[in-house]
Amino acid sequence: MAGLSEARAEGVVGVLAAAGIVAALMQTLVVPLIGELPKLLGTTPSNASWVITATLLAGAVATPITGRLGDLYGKRRMLLVCTVPLIAGSVVCALASSVLPMIVGRGLQGIGMGIVPLGISALRDVLPAERLGTSIAVMSASMGIGGALGLPIAAAVAQNASWRVLFWGAAALSAVVAALIWVLVPATPARGSGGFDVLGAIGLGTGLVCLLLGVSKGGDWGWTSPTTIGLFAAAVVVLALWGWWELASRDPLVDLRVTARKQVLLTNAASVVVGFAMYAQSLIVPQIMQLPAATGCGLGQSMIAMGLWMAPGGVVMMAISPLGARLSTARGPKVTLVAGSAVIALGYASSMALLGSSWGLLVMTCLCSAGVGLAYGAMPALIMSAVPLSETASANSFNTLMRSVGTTVSAAVVGVVLAQMTTQLGGHTIPTEAGFRTGLLIGCGVAVLAALIALAIPGRRAQAAPTENDARDMAAANA
Repeated sequence: MAGLSEARAEGVVGVLAAAGIVAALMQTLVVPLIGELPKLLGTTPSNASWVITATLLAGAVATPITGRLGDLYGKRRMLLVCTVPLIAGSVVCALASSVLPMIVGRGLQGIGMGIVPLGISALRDVLPAERLGTSIAVMSASMGIGGALGLPIAAAVAQNASWRVLFWGAAALSAVVAALIWVLVPATPARGSGGFDVLGAIGLGTGLVCLLLGVSKGGDWGWTSPTTIGLFAAAVVVLALWGWWELASRDPLVDLRVTARKQVLLTNAASVVVGFAMYAQSLIVPQIMQLPAATGCGLGQSMIAMGLWMAPGGVVMMAISPLGARLSTARGPKVTLVAGSAVIALGYASSMALLGSSWGLLVMTCLCSAGVGLAYGAMPALIMSAVPLSETASANSFNTLMRSVGTTVSAAVVGVVLAQMTTQLGGHTIPTEAGFRTGLLIGCGVAVLAALIALAIPGRRAQAAPTENDARDMAAANA
């Protein structure tokens, strides 16, 4: 695989990064439509919220499963498989006239989110070592880039054309990505061995649905309601049983012994916290941008203007990722993760002085995006340097899942803070400036916590020695 020409290697990285960006677009695709969905689909706001929740749940459940299948059957094959639900889900949404098919379509789109960790793992198989660091950083940052750039694009289309154009466009982009993967990405070897852990997949899926459903809907149902408490209790029981099964299984879906290695465990813990910090500002800044100036803290921007003010964050993330890769090469990915977390914290801290203007929020958003670009590029490098080649896809997928858990918890916590600190204006309940500042300070504190966790990750000299399986995998890769 190291024999790829320079042009072919560039093409592979470009295609996989584009695939990650398209997958990430699915997350922000419906943001401009949130307020209109009940009217468009003839349903209640509560039911319409499932259009977002379905993508979250489907992505969380499918990502570790597609990762394991990628190890067993080859990453390129599973990359192509992931494009199928992206295309099908987009078409279903474009044709939907009621809430149920829209939820089904959005769930299918969520299943395709496994493209990002699969693409990162495929790079390890097809690129020479000297190109790997920068390529992984760009691919890993594609998630944030797609989310940042998708908002203004989706807002412009939704405001100037039929909302169905959004989904037809998503279907077309997904089809183009599938064709490019088919043509340009070389076949990848099936590194894994054994069979697929069906019971483990069911157990993990059930536990995640209970946990994330409780977190994401607890604010609507009530945090002390029997439904919410029951979901959390079920999550604890099911995930405990799942862990016991995985440890006893000969071919586990997720090798918990590998994830328990200090480097992997702490990187996954940092991923949860960085995911929280990354998402908090994307929940708060758009609201500040769009609230009327009469509120005292709003800036009165339109949806499109808000998206354009936030779009440079995606550009910064794209630009900073290669620099993060160079830092990782020179000093190690641990240093890059610490630096990224510190930059995120600096971005949030700067908001205390910059909250009153669009330019100030632009600076704050770009700082946070730069930190996320550094952190997201370092995480796969830390994971893949500590796991055998046969488990790169499943390990990266589990790491992506940890980021998703962080973003879900972030949405719940920020939602509670803003709901508790409100005022009345013109008959509407809106968050106060104190509420926004509190949410941003929480983001700052969480980013500091991420840096502290990253500092505890073993340095290069403290990493565990390769196991016999690791050595065998490396020998097979070099053969």
